Amino acid sequence: MLIQFAAAAGAANAAAAHGGENPYGLWAALEQGGAIAWAVFLILVAMSIFSFYIMFTKLFDQQKIINQSKRVRASFWGNPSLKEGAAKLEKNSAYKQIVDDGLTAQEQHGKLTDPVEAHDWLHGSLSRSQASINSKLNGGLAFLATVGATAPFIGLFGTVVGIYRALVKIGASGQASIDVVAGPVGEALIMTALGLVVAVPAVLAYNWLQRRNKSIAEDLSAFANDVLGYMASNGAVKPTIAARGAAKVAPPAAAPKPGVGTTTAGAPKA
Repeated sequence: MLIQFAAAAGAANAAAAHGGENPYGLWAALEQGGAIAWAVFLILVAMSIFSFYIMFTKLFDQQKIINQSKRVRASFWGNPSLKEGAAKLEKNSAYKQIVDDGLTAQEQHGKLTDPVEAHDWLHGSLSRSQASINSKLNGGLAFLATVGATAPFIGLFGTVVGIYRALVKIGASGQASIDVVAGPVGEALIMTALGLVVAVPAVLAYNWLQRRNKSIAEDLSAFANDVLGYMASNGAVKPTIAARGAAKVAPPAAAPKPGVGTTTAGAPKA
């Protein structure tokens, strides 16, 4: 969005160049602002680029785990054992990681010299596995929150510098005519707009990705609880698998046909 804004401003400057150089465009404002204006502009551009990169990469990672969840619900619990079910999952699947960590913890429990409840040991191992996956999903979101909180103030810094330059020009010329202050004031407004253009998408992306992460964490927690129940019961406890299609209804019993020794009502003859 920020790049499109800059490109549109550059196109406007190029169009105005046919009738003379435009002293109030984006590039002209940056040139007038000097090193400070350029530094603010480049910082905001870098923030915007990294924000969109994080947003799309995290969205891809989340969607991959959501698709894995659908496949797990459809076929995983139909396998005769956890090992066979885990072997059929994707190599880098988050759900495979949970199952593998649970199986490893189960093997390690028999090697403990200090007696520990198997339930507590398995629960702790599965919780660590979930925490590791959630930590990876939340990576980078702090940067989005930082951009959303600081980008408006970085733009405001450029705004303050622009207003200061306008006041200096007024003091130097001795008059507050529009041609004197239009350039610095325009630069100040542009910096404010750029700060908001960078901050708003970052805040929206942060809230949206956090909400999706919370939903994924709930699914992982439910799956880990099912794995724990399966292991603690030696496979006797499994989550209920929804039957595909509507359940078949048994046909009603046929009424007895009238025959020898019975009346049409089914009662014996006198």
